[in-house]
Amino acid sequence: MEERLKKILQRNRTTLVRDLDPSNIYDGLLEKGVFTQDMIDEIKSSGTRRDQARQLVRDLETRGSRAFPLFLECLQETGQHSLAELLQNGAPTVHLQPATPTQVVRPVLQPLPVSSPMDVDKQRKDDVPLCPVQKPSPTLGPSPDKDHMRPRPQGRTRRDSVQSYKMDASPCGHCLIINNVEFEPQSELNNRKGSHIDCDKLENRFKSLNFIVEVKTNLKQRQIKHELSALSKMDHSQYDCCVVIMLSHGTEVSHNRFPGAVYGVDGQYVPVQYITNYLNGQHCPSLQGKPKLFFIQACGGGEKDTGFEVSPDEAEPSIGGADDQTDAIPMSSSSDSLSTSDEVDARTTLPTPSDILVSYSTFPGYVSWRDTQSGSWYVETLDRILEENVVTEDLATMLMIVNNEVSQNSAKGLYKQMPGSFNFLRKLLYFQSQAK
Repeated sequence: MEERLKKILQRNRTTLVRDLDPSNIYDGLLEKGVFTQDMIDEIKSSGTRRDQARQLVRDLETRGSRAFPLFLECLQETGQHSLAELLQNGAPTVHLQPATPTQVVRPVLQPLPVSSPMDVDKQRKDDVPLCPVQKPSPTLGPSPDKDHMRPRPQGRTRRDSVQSYKMDASPCGHCLIINNVEFEPQSELNNRKGSHIDCDKLENRFKSLNFIVEVKTNLKQRQIKHELSALSKMDHSQYDCCVVIMLSHGTEVSHNRFPGAVYGVDGQYVPVQYITNYLNGQHCPSLQGKPKLFFIQACGGGEKDTGFEVSPDEAEPSIGGADDQTDAIPMSSSSDSLSTSDEVDARTTLPTPSDILVSYSTFPGYVSWRDTQSGSWYVETLDRILEENVVTEDLATMLMIVNNEVSQNSAKGLYKQMPGSFNFLRKLLYFQSQAK
């Protein structure tokens, strides 16, 4: 950064430390390339808001000629206009020179919608018919890799022009499961009784889908980041896919892409958007063009959904037990308390690189329910739907079936749950399976 711009920051440091809200501009500074994620994490760990503001201003001086005007942009974008004007009044006019332009052909992305409950006659868990689901018809963009057309199993109906990801490597790829069950007393979070059931189901399921599965239990925030970083540094060139599964408490956090955050056992959280960042094309080149799948069994917030009335022909049996718990940390005390064992799970946001799918166990802001005897609604349903449909259905279709079935459950006869996905896959994804 030029010396005269550094002096402007130094001259106004007292005001910046007093009035700046760093949490509002972290995402913008990350997106604009002013700071790396590690630098932002270091700033956040420096202490109070004032401490973070002080450290941010110091670090800003080391970030090159574009850092000052980009910092002003972030202030304007987040409504901190008085600080932006204060700095602009003492600064010469700065014209941003765009970074070296590169011609990028971007695919048209079609997110997977959060599906509404489908009109299906559903019986109890032990007697669930295969739901007829109309497959989504995603708009496909150019692909750097060779289009892979999977042979159509008998009975499948889909357009021949729809492309599928190559998923025939053996093993197919790595699957990392982080299962946080026992939380440290100072975290003030309840232990997640029944989570080992979810973990065992998903470990066995993804092994059956020909993944190399690694399970990590009871990780602190820094340990979660370490495992994700280690996964991103692996050479995935011989594999076709990568899966990350988070089983923990969660909460609602500010974000600019993927919502939610997942807690470590120390009570410190990792935003979902940062979790996905570890495996995007920039940070993990050997996974470029390959599907990266994230399954989040955690609450998106503390709000509990009581549902809405439906017409008699849409009413279906509700499934839920007295042992249902949540995996969420409420944002406020306004949520009514069910019992001392109620908990909630979470999620987060990220830029929108292609070939990423994040499947959430619950809608943003709401709790995610877990039965202490049979595991969470979401994982139990996901595991069963994969078992029943993996031979004939693509992942997006199976997740819509999961959405529908979980939406029919109710906790304590009252509370509902609605899973959903942020889908930035460019093609259909069919897991490997043994033909039945």
